[in-house]
Formats: sequence, C-alpha cells, structure tokens
Amino acid sequence: MIDPRLLRDDPDRIRAAQRRRGGSEELVDRLQAADERRRGAIATFERLRAEQKQLGRQMAQARSGGRTGAAAEGDDEHARLLKRTKQLSVDVKAAEAAQSVADEDFRVLMAALPNLADEQAPAGGEDDYVVLEEHGSPRDFAAEGFEPRDHVELGTLLKAIDVERGAKVSGSRFYFLTGVGAMLELALVQMAMERAQEWGFTPMVPPALVKPRAMEGTGFLGQAADDVYHLPADDLFLVGTSEVPLAAYHSDEILGAASLPRRYAAFSPCFRREAGSYGKDTRGIFRVHWFDKVEMFIYTTLEQSYDAHRQLLERERQWLQELELPFRVIDVAAGDLGLSAARKFDCEAWVPTQGRYREVTSTSNCTQFQARRLDIRCRDDEGRTEPAATLNGTLCAVPRTIVALLENHQQADGSVYVPLALRPYLQGRDVLKPVGSAG
Repeated sequence: MIDPRLLRDDPDRIRAAQRRRGGSEELVDRLQAADERRRGAIATFERLRAEQKQLGRQMAQARSGGRTGAAAEGDDEHARLLKRTKQLSVDVKAAEAAQSVADEDFRVLMAALPNLADEQAPAGGEDDYVVLEEHGSPRDFAAEGFEPRDHVELGTLLKAIDVERGAKVSGSRFYFLTGVGAMLELALVQMAMERAQEWGFTPMVPPALVKPRAMEGTGFLGQAADDVYHLPADDLFLVGTSEVPLAAYHSDEILGAASLPRRYAAFSPCFRREAGSYGKDTRGIFRVHWFDKVEMFIYTTLEQSYDAHRQLLERERQWLQELELPFRVIDVAAGDLGLSAARKFDCEAWVPTQGRYREVTSTSNCTQFQARRLDIRCRDDEGRTEPAATLNGTLCAVPRTIVALLENHQQADGSVYVPLALRPYLQGRDVLKPVGSAG
C-alpha cells in the first residue's frame, strides 16, 4: 500500500498517478472520506476510553472516602457515577466496534489502490509502451532460402515438446518436455542460477504454496485475483511467480542497513489460470498454466531502489545476449503495470513465426508498496526505521525462452543451433538435431 499520509498531504499526486494508469480518481475521494471517518472513530473511542478511566478513578475515590457528610448527597453522587459508568461501558464498546468497522473499510479501499506509477513511466494502456532500445537483428529467413518453422513443429522434430499428451493428461495449455526438451530446461535453469550467483544473488528454492497474507501482501489478490489458483480446503494459493514467497520471506522483520541490499534468485514452478487470455497464444507453450522460472528479487532502501532496478534490467540484457537472441527493451505504460509496480521494463525477444517481439523477461520496482503490506522495514545507522523497497526481475521463464531459442536458432533441416554460453550445460552440444537424423 502507499503511505497513508499522502492522502492528507498530497492527494493530487495520487490522483495524477491514477490518471496515468487510467484508474479511478473517485477512489481517492472515497479513501479521503474513509480516512476521515477512521480518524474520527479513533478520536471518539480514545475520548470515551479516557473518560472511562477517569470515572474509574473517581469511583475508587468515592469508595475509599467514606461517609463524611450528608448521606443522601453521597448516595446521589455514587448513583450518578455508577449510572455514567454503565453508560460509558456501552458507549466504549460501540465506539470500539465503530472504529473496527472504519479501520476495515479504510483497509479494503487502500488495498484496492495501486502503487503510484513513476512519473517517468509512459501514461496510457497496454499499447502505449515506449521502446527504449533494440539489440541484435531478426534473421532474414527468406534470404537464407527457407520458411521458419514454429516452436511446436521444431519441438516435434526434436522430440522435445509434446503438447498433445499434455492436453490429454492435464488439459489445454499444459505440455510435456521430453528428451532434449527436458535437458534444455535443466540447462537453462542451471545456467541462470549460476549466473545469478555470480552476480551476488543467493540461490533459493521457495515453496510454491503460500498463505493468503503472502498473496495479498504482494498485490496478487487484487486485479490479478482471477489468475490465481486457490486450494480452499487448506486456504493456500499456488504462486504465479516466486516473487510472492520471496517478498514474504522477510515479512514482519527489520533489516539492518549493513545487510542491504539483499539479493535472492529463486527457481520455482509457477501456476497461472490465464483467465483473461481466452483465444490468445493457444498454440504451443508460449502461454501456459504451469511453467518453471528463475526469478531475481532485491530488498533495499527506497533511495537505492532506482539504481537496483537498472541493475536488474542490465542482468536481463546480459542473459538474452548470452543466448544470442534479438530483443528489445520497452518501458511499460502506467496502465499496464501490476498493482504493486511503480515502474516496469520488459525485455521482448523476437519470435520469427509471429513476426513480432514478445515478452520473455521483465523487471519491476515495487518501491515500498509490498513492504508496507508485509511489514518489512529497514533500520538505518542512526536507528530509524522505514519500509523497505522491493524489486523483482525474471531471469528465465523457461517455456518462453525455449520458444525464442528454437525459433531464432533453427536451421533449414530442422536442427537448432546451441548458443556458445549454453553448450557447457548441454554436454557440449553445439546443435540439437531432429530425432532419426544422421549422428
């Protein structure tokens, strides 16, 4: 969540951020009203509670003072105090209940308010991104004398991908990686984890099931709730990214300044319902319900988060360059950001048979949004604390990386060139050959 003080100190900044996202400015007005009701309810409860305590002391004094004057007057005063005590007890309970309701109303509205989009993020929706740079050039297959095959056809020739049996066993958008396909996943994961460790990230294998607080704290029970798999019998959620358990890893903790930044790289399965993608990318393994991924995650201070974001992007660039893939970097528009992100960069690899760039990695700066929800703070050298900043960056989403590798590095005979950097993780192979071909 955002800093609640902004509602009182700078509500126009929140409204401007909502306009950039194409979100509701009315939500800001409703939040202000809810905040006023909440603060009013708190003040009422505290006033009545203070009076109750003061009256308790008066009653104690009346009992200990004895009867020194007119008995009738003493009895009348005691009766008055007793009557007020009983009424205050009722009023305090009612005020406490009203405060609880006002707090919950405010919390629900705050949970619906997205992070403030960075002022440098392009305004607009999904199609309003800005291309920042391009790396490499797409191959001219026509000049090479053949029509490129898509990854499904290549995967069939290599006996690397089996989507038909994936659908038979689990339904649409599921698949098997077989033979060299399975070895290619393991090679990519091992290479990605080694690179991350070289860059100073601690390797992690986190749980793929999390409690509701972890999912809500990272912002995935808001606008993305329909995309989440829930196990009602256990009240656990299957994660769509290891960003979720990594963000919750330090929940309710205070991190010392000397320990920052903390960098983690996690390998995990990811599960997504893809509820809003009906009819999109139905062929192959580009958009699926389950996939494996290596994700980078950083805890740092707000001031250092902007440099950390650029560093994550640079790591993703290095990764795609090592895989010898043509790609571009885009600055994602504010209206296409997730609930938690203030700014996001995507790296999009060229997919020859689609004739366009498609997202294969991304990195987001969530500033202090997730840390406020999960109560993660950092303490500076003078002992002061403030919410930490969290950042995430995909290093390797396995299926999409396999799609890009097969299609960009294919040869006319259906074989696939293996990039130099990947060969040590594939037993030194320099090419993947169709099954049954010579050699």
